Amino acid sequence: MAGSVQRRQVEPGERYDVFHTDCPARVVVDHVTSRWGVWVLISLRIGSLRFYELRESIQGISEKMLAQTLRALVQDGLVWREVEPTTPPQVTYGLTEFGRDVGEPLTELFDRITLRMSPGGEP
Repeated sequence: MAGSVQRRQVEPGERYDVFHTDCPARVVVDHVTSRWGVWVLISLRIGSLRFYELRESIQGISEKMLAQTLRALVQDGLVWREVEPTTPPQVTYGLTEFGRDVGEPLTELFDRITLRMSPGGEP
């Protein structure tokens, strides 16, 4: 038996059912809360960054994972991408209004955690 597919339009003020596996909003939530999605959104809160600046600001991320994460966040409408036609091309990323809205509580969470941590690394 095939699972049901949730592809209906949601009326203004109505919410998607993010607990349903085919919910379009669930995909966005998955991208935002992915291992690297959170860090990209938090890093871009200070302003737009070029690809290499973003890569250097997020220690431990590979170029491949950063590119994949950015591609998903751009497709979701959370991040904008601008390419300058230079050699090599310079690519800059920043938060859209939607990205700022979604990133704000993540930033608050990040700030609460880092402010509560003692110098020894314990809460």
